[in-house]
Amino acid sequence: MSEEYVLELEHIRKEYPGVVALKDVTLQLRPGEVLGLIGENGAGKSTLIKCCSGAVIPTSGKIKINGKEFERMTPQLAAENGIAIIYQEFNNVGELSAAENLFLGRPIRNGIMIDRKAMEEEAAKAFAQLQIKINPKELVKNLSVGYQQMIEIAKAIQQNAKVLIMDEPSAPLTTNEVENMFKVVELLREQGVSIIYISHRLEEIFRLSDRIEVIRDGEYVTTLITPEATVDELIKLMVGREMTQKYPEREPCIDKNKVVLELKHVSGNGDKDMNLKIHAGEVLGLGGLVGAGRTELAEVIFGSKPKESGQIILNGKEINPRSPREAIDLGIALVPEDRKRHGALLTNSIKNNINMPIYKRISNASVIRSAIEKSNAEKYRKEIQIKCPTVNQLVKNLSGGNQQKVILGKWLAADSQLIIFDEPTRGIDVGAKYEIYKLINDLVESGRSVLMISSEMEELIGMSDRIIVLAEGEMTGELQKEEFDADTIMAYASAIVDKEMGGSTR
Repeated sequence: MSEEYVLELEHIRKEYPGVVALKDVTLQLRPGEVLGLIGENGAGKSTLIKCCSGAVIPTSGKIKINGKEFERMTPQLAAENGIAIIYQEFNNVGELSAAENLFLGRPIRNGIMIDRKAMEEEAAKAFAQLQIKINPKELVKNLSVGYQQMIEIAKAIQQNAKVLIMDEPSAPLTTNEVENMFKVVELLREQGVSIIYISHRLEEIFRLSDRIEVIRDGEYVTTLITPEATVDELIKLMVGREMTQKYPEREPCIDKNKVVLELKHVSGNGDKDMNLKIHAGEVLGLGGLVGAGRTELAEVIFGSKPKESGQIILNGKEINPRSPREAIDLGIALVPEDRKRHGALLTNSIKNNINMPIYKRISNASVIRSAIEKSNAEKYRKEIQIKCPTVNQLVKNLSGGNQQKVILGKWLAADSQLIIFDEPTRGIDVGAKYEIYKLINDLVESGRSVLMISSEMEELIGMSDRIIVLAEGEMTGELQKEEFDADTIMAYASAIVDKEMGGSTR
């Protein structure tokens, strides 16, 4: 049996103090296949692949490579046996060239001197094998994220990797870069490389994989042949329940008489002449392509980037937040796109994160009132259902969906009335997405207002009450609920709407 597989994980279990990350997971990877690995955030996917690379030592279970059993895996053993992982965070050094990064830690030498010419020649061959055009001499910091990812893949293949594990590889990429990455995956499959492909985007799993393995709550559920599977079936297997709808229903709760935020001819941070209103109880969707100026607008409203002209009016009063602290004190909150870097303090506890905006309020003479600090954290842990054994748990040990809930919890504790969500469900699985959507609905039903930036067309349409579209730093269109249409939104986002549709031709 073992001869059929290049990699086998048998009954893998991994325990941490107070937590069982993997209970009983089995995985089998065939030569030259793409195996899609799916599961909700917190299902154990990351822990499982770290067991393959030796970054995590299983509590029990077996790992076999080409039929050979290993008592324990180490990073060196994994590399020697042809296993490589492409993580979301790359290991490239920006100040070095593409060739130097390809040979990082193992340079080609001519005597005692590093032979850069030889490295550049070998790098050119490696890039040609993947049919990608990268100048070996170019500094990595000057390359796009997509090309930086390709260097990581080339590095793995150049080191004779036979099993390539890709962890959410499309997450940081643009649409064109994703297409290029797909071509490389298909090329590697043709060259006999076996790939484990992890993604929350089920359309990618269906496009690339031969089989799909589902894990849930640290346990193996099943493996399906991709052409025989359906999206609904996979979602049910992932979340353990039927999901009859992707977007929870919400009764209209917009107070048209109460304008919470109004922008009048606002320019700054690359955006020009922004005019919009958000009412109490409204989800205003902000659509557009990458680089359209959506995040840039959020940064101006939140005070992290300066306004150059125009007026920002909050609850009828003109404001000019010159820092996020000022915006927070005014009742404005931002749930950023990159929650790991800008949204939460990952090495701090849930309790610490939730109370962060209000420590001044719950302190006496710089001494924190610990009872209030704890009760606050417990209140929002229960209210928004953060899954954790204790509020003292570090945020870095939570799933992506629960990290997002912690960020939201701190803004609820701060009593924010306008909450800006920048890509609220990026990198979050289907089940956790639904929970985030319910929380957004709860916010507006309580009278708060939400400005939601999303690159997912379905999400933008499914969650918004109105949609404003940006292109190249300018507003190109506004759609009411009954006017929502993917083609129209994309036309506005591309700035190619004809005059009959109310847009401009460029």
